[in-house]
Amino acid sequence: MHEVEQDHEFGDLPDDLSEFLNNEYLPEFIDTEVLFGDPWLNCGDNNSDVLTTTELPSSDSHQQEKQHNLRSKTNNRHKRPKAPRSQPCTDENMPSRAKRPRAAGQAKTKKAQTEPTVTQGRDTGSELSPAETAGLSTPSPRILHLHPSIQFITIPDTPGYQVVQTLSLSPPVIRLPLPNTAATPTYIFVPAPSPPRNCQMPPLSPVDGAVAPVQMSSSPPGSLSDTASKAMSPPRASPLFPSNETSPCKESPVPQSPTVLDIPQGVKDYIQEAKAHMSQTCQDMEPGMNLTSHYIDVQVIQREILRSGKNPNKCLDKELVIMGETDQQKSLLGQSQIFESSNGDKPKRYILLLGNAGMGKTTLIRKLCLDWARDCIPQFDFVFLLDGKALTITEPTYSLQTLLLNLSSFAPSCIDPQAVYAQILAAPKRVLIIFDGFDELRDYEILLQTQEKDLITSLQKDSKAQTYTVRQLYSAILQRVLLPGCTLLLSTRPRGTASQLLRRADSLLEMSGFTPTYVESYLSQYFTDPALRTSAMDCLKNCSYLHHLCWNPGLCRLVCLVLEQFKSSEILPRTLTGLCHQVLRLKIERDCRSTHSQAEAQAQISIQSGEETQTHTSNNTQAKRGSKNTQRKSRAQVRTRSRTQRARRAKVQEKEAGEVEAEEMKSDGGDVDSTEERELLSQLSSLAWEGVKANSSIIPTGRTIATKLEAFGLRTGLFLSHHLKTKQVFSCGEREGGEGEDREKTGRGQKGQKRENQGSTDMENNISDNILMWANPFLQSYLAGVHLALSRTVSDRTFLQSLPFQSGSKGRRRPQREELELTQRFAVGLLFHNRTELQRLHLYTETTFRDMVVSKQGLVTKHLEGLSHVDLSPAQILEACHFVYEASFTHGDDSKDSGGTRLATHLAVNLPEVLTFHRVSLSPLDMFAMQNVLERGGTEGRSFCLDLEDSGIQISGLRALVGLSNINTYRACIADVITLWGQLEQSGEEGLLQQVISKFKIHPLKATQVCHIEHLAKLVNIHVHRRLSDSSSSQSDSILAEGVPAVKELHKLEFELGPESGPLALPKLWELLPGLHNLQHLDLENSKIGDKGAEKLADALVSLCSLEILNLSQNCIGDQGVKKLATTLRDLPKLHCLSLYSNVISDEGAESLAAALPQMASLTDLDVKYNKLTDVGAQSLGVSLRNCKKIKTLRMWNQCIPYGVFERLQQQDHRILWH
Repeated sequence: MHEVEQDHEFGDLPDDLSEFLNNEYLPEFIDTEVLFGDPWLNCGDNNSDVLTTTELPSSDSHQQEKQHNLRSKTNNRHKRPKAPRSQPCTDENMPSRAKRPRAAGQAKTKKAQTEPTVTQGRDTGSELSPAETAGLSTPSPRILHLHPSIQFITIPDTPGYQVVQTLSLSPPVIRLPLPNTAATPTYIFVPAPSPPRNCQMPPLSPVDGAVAPVQMSSSPPGSLSDTASKAMSPPRASPLFPSNETSPCKESPVPQSPTVLDIPQGVKDYIQEAKAHMSQTCQDMEPGMNLTSHYIDVQVIQREILRSGKNPNKCLDKELVIMGETDQQKSLLGQSQIFESSNGDKPKRYILLLGNAGMGKTTLIRKLCLDWARDCIPQFDFVFLLDGKALTITEPTYSLQTLLLNLSSFAPSCIDPQAVYAQILAAPKRVLIIFDGFDELRDYEILLQTQEKDLITSLQKDSKAQTYTVRQLYSAILQRVLLPGCTLLLSTRPRGTASQLLRRADSLLEMSGFTPTYVESYLSQYFTDPALRTSAMDCLKNCSYLHHLCWNPGLCRLVCLVLEQFKSSEILPRTLTGLCHQVLRLKIERDCRSTHSQAEAQAQISIQSGEETQTHTSNNTQAKRGSKNTQRKSRAQVRTRSRTQRARRAKVQEKEAGEVEAEEMKSDGGDVDSTEERELLSQLSSLAWEGVKANSSIIPTGRTIATKLEAFGLRTGLFLSHHLKTKQVFSCGEREGGEGEDREKTGRGQKGQKRENQGSTDMENNISDNILMWANPFLQSYLAGVHLALSRTVSDRTFLQSLPFQSGSKGRRRPQREELELTQRFAVGLLFHNRTELQRLHLYTETTFRDMVVSKQGLVTKHLEGLSHVDLSPAQILEACHFVYEASFTHGDDSKDSGGTRLATHLAVNLPEVLTFHRVSLSPLDMFAMQNVLERGGTEGRSFCLDLEDSGIQISGLRALVGLSNINTYRACIADVITLWGQLEQSGEEGLLQQVISKFKIHPLKATQVCHIEHLAKLVNIHVHRRLSDSSSSQSDSILAEGVPAVKELHKLEFELGPESGPLALPKLWELLPGLHNLQHLDLENSKIGDKGAEKLADALVSLCSLEILNLSQNCIGDQGVKKLATTLRDLPKLHCLSLYSNVISDEGAESLAAALPQMASLTDLDVKYNKLTDVGAQSLGVSLRNCKKIKTLRMWNQCIPYGVFERLQQQDHRILWH
């Protein structure tokens, strides 16, 4: 390949190089003879990679002359000496030429300019006849076909990068300088290696402007970068003979997955090894359970944010849009859809996975890793799982390479980490990084805080010698300082401030939990014995509270553990406190049985070894005696038999004595074991309380833990040992100050191991750390509650301060953490639990323990009874319902004299009549606790009105609540209510259907989401047609004979979707408005309805004869819209307030309004401030005002009205106001 001279200064390079791939530029810098002779730039036939030429029909003489002049002009301007070239190889069917002509001419369409192929075009008006075409003898033009594998590569504009062209360079490189560009070339052609393929030529004589099929010359999709695709798209889009017709395929479809680059074979081997390793290691869930056999394919919910923008520091759970169950079903996503973009949006690159404790976030992440290992997520070449527990490593010993290939979970050993890391940097869009193990949003918010500039600069340099802490690297990845193009999946709980995350996240997902169908599937997989499975399902159906607990997958696991032991539903726990108490007891009993069985096995082994020794000795003695005196054989046999009998009798007596002694030791040792067990549980409860206060499930590394305590926690499954591989990787070259590259290897137990790879030797120092952590968040909170309620080290004052609902200036102003809420519930439940069952949880005497429990019971009772329930927020009322439920049903002692029953009755009697849970998410457990209090209130003669709108309550829970006889009215998601009505109709419960229809209310209705208007439209449709559906029964039709009472009683509708979402719901609004005959107040402020919307509204207002207030402020309504509205507004007999504030009404619109004012007999207030009317329009309204005696105020000031004119109008009529 010939070297190209470069004499120009280079400036900024354009994104599109197609404008330089023509005859005016190429001959100046590139020897076209060499260019045409290079086989990499020309696609041949199947048997040759060299140039093949194509004969094309020439155009008319005028076109030939024009092109010849252009070629002459170009050659004269850029005339350069040419190097001699060799004769190119030709095809057998093509004549060889002594000299290769240059291609000339440019395509006239913009589409053709973007292609690297140099074609000859002609005017569309010059059509040649076949005879003329056949008679032409002008040599045909030559077409330059660029090899499909040629790519554009961008080189940084620094002196450190230089393109060296040599004849032996493979693949060949062509330096292509551009005019007015910088001295360092930025764009070069590099032929990437690719398998040979057939290159088909376009048809030689297209008819009527037809183009060659796309399949004939298109290159493989996804093989070029974006810049390269723009600069040299495949030679397919431009026709050889342009015409007025355009090709229907102008652009290639955008690939859904990131571009797949060529991956070296060594990296491919590592990817396959990583998948195999991950497939084996990520399946384990718990002992005896794995993803393959016990996983339930639960879908996730796509969540949205209100995006109010008023307070960026709002809690995430307050910013999330809470949807009803009907809308949630529409927002469910399968695991394969988590990373897919929807409706042509940008790909999801920053995904937040939300879920409370036990909802299965970690299990879902493991399943995603398993799916990737099984090639079910093909858009990623690499998946790295980074655990939040690694933040405990504070030493700066990692680089990004060692973090991903060494510290990440399920990472296998890597033979060539440099090549793998280079591939990661080359294609970050095909990398998925998952963050798990972060219990709080606050952990992410801290990591997203701005880092120092020097640290950011150092991180971006990616120096192998520089190491960082895990926290610094996590922060750099989350802030897009490192691997900015990768996809991030972050799991956390939804409580807390998330201002940083909300600005970055482009997808919010939430775990949906178990439905009743999922619960049955889980039990079917958990209980392999059919008889036990049937018994467990029957018990679960008879215990309503436990069935509601199974909504949480983590609690469902604990319920199954209890169902294994209890076959009767009568002794099953009925509270969360009772459930965790039973689970803890079962774990301890299982540990005791395992310990005793191991001890007995060891004792049996020792006894058997002693018997074998004695038997062997006796046999040897008999043999010796037999050899000495064979004559005494019979006598010896007799003596041996007698001795054997005596030995057996002695052995039996010894065994009996040993059993008696063992029983005595067991009884004595039982007390010892019981005391030791209580001490260990006391230490565990104290440790759990420390973790809850610190909001951490990890045992602090600086905390000294006794060996017995750690062993006890691991044996019972309360503790979990998490292995972290901390490595310090050093390169010999780095230690000596040379240029060696660090190579790291992963794997356990490799200490001081040295390997040699590509000329560099690395030495490793592997240190394995085990982090001790709580295995179950519910059991950790339960043990923390044990310490809080049953430990004498917690004083009454400290205990009282730990209770919720603190009054005064020190009262909490933000929502509590989930772990603390659970601990408080457990503490209250334990105080009212059966004291006999709590004996193994304390070390005190019976009297001391009783006095302590009674004292703390009094504190709880006094605290809860002293609350002002009217001042409690909806979330606090919900917490109070949970506390009294745990206290009332912990042991089933719900007599009138029990303290828990007293608390429940007091709460039910003092609750406000209207209970509003608007925008408070209600889980099945919340619904059950609230139902218990409401039922108890019904026995006390109380009745309530429930507002469950935007609470996310399930339809089954809604049915249970609104079916109570002491519920007067209720509000809920309209779509869920309609679904409930349909279920009741299908089940034939006409009585309950009539009740829930008559109790339902929607007044006043504030629509803040598009779905609110869609749901209202369905309800109005039912009201208008007087039936639930086309297949409704005659009984339900009679219930709806007079329509839906909620629609008839709707008097106020506020349309508050804003200027962005408002226009999306306006068509539905225009449809439903005519059905709201009793509507009195309609607020459409800031909805951008415009003139067209005003015309639609005018048509709908004809049916709103009861309308009294109409707010159309800030809606871009002009003169045409007002003119249409004026003809309708004059016919509204009750309209007394009209606001057209801040629109675009000018004098013409003011005159239309002034003409209608005298006919609006009931109008009292009119607001047209901040419009575009001048003194002419103002005077028209002022004159019309004299004929409107009932109008009290007219506000019409704006900057277009002269001050003197407005002041004179005010003097003429005092009803004209500034504001």
